[in-house]
Amino acid sequence: MEIIKTPQELVFDADDTLWENNIYFEEAFENFCDYLAHSRMTQPQVRAVLDEIEMVNARIYGYGSKNFAKNLAACFEHLAEREISEVELDRVREFAYAILEKPMELIEGVAETVAKLSEKHRLTIFTKGDKDEQQIKVDRSGIGRYFSHTAIVKEKNRAAYEQLALSNGFDLAKTWMIGNSPKSDINPALAAGMNAVYVPHPRTWSLEHEDVPGEHPRLLKVEKVSELLEWFG
Repeated sequence: MEIIKTPQELVFDADDTLWENNIYFEEAFENFCDYLAHSRMTQPQVRAVLDEIEMVNARIYGYGSKNFAKNLAACFEHLAEREISEVELDRVREFAYAILEKPMELIEGVAETVAKLSEKHRLTIFTKGDKDEQQIKVDRSGIGRYFSHTAIVKEKNRAAYEQLALSNGFDLAKTWMIGNSPKSDINPALAAGMNAVYVPHPRTWSLEHEDVPGEHPRLLKVEKVSELLEWFG
């Protein structure tokens, strides 16, 4: 793939692409496991049960810390080896609510990269989850001023990408989805006819894992966000 010299539409995923996110959910899960203190199940086994609950509830409630609180409570009710009280369920939910209080930590190189890219290209944030929660993250990040548009949706699938392009008048040939999630960022964007830049994150949520094409004419793979300047700068 050749270096891009003309203005492009650069669409960025938010969580775990622009700033850290899943590490806080993992921390909440570890606190949950300690509190559950199951006598037989390992953390991976508890995680498998929680994954099943999350896959079902995501289709109903969506994503974000508030819905994660529902999922943890449901998992606790299912796995607890004792009679449980509402006080205990509130404690479990607090593990998730605490995520909202975590510091905003931009991923290394993001601030400088988006600032430079915005001088030449039009930047958009495209994220899924609770609208209020995601907008708060954008506001707290300090980089919102570099983006011309923020779109927050319940699910990022092919139809969502097609709608994003249609509503904003994006030329698909000049539109790039940049993200860490194969399931929500890369594969549906490619299916919608966009280009994509895969920026892997070592702590990407397990339910976002999918294979990405080994070779694809519209797919670029980089190791970190700052490398975008080598291709689009």
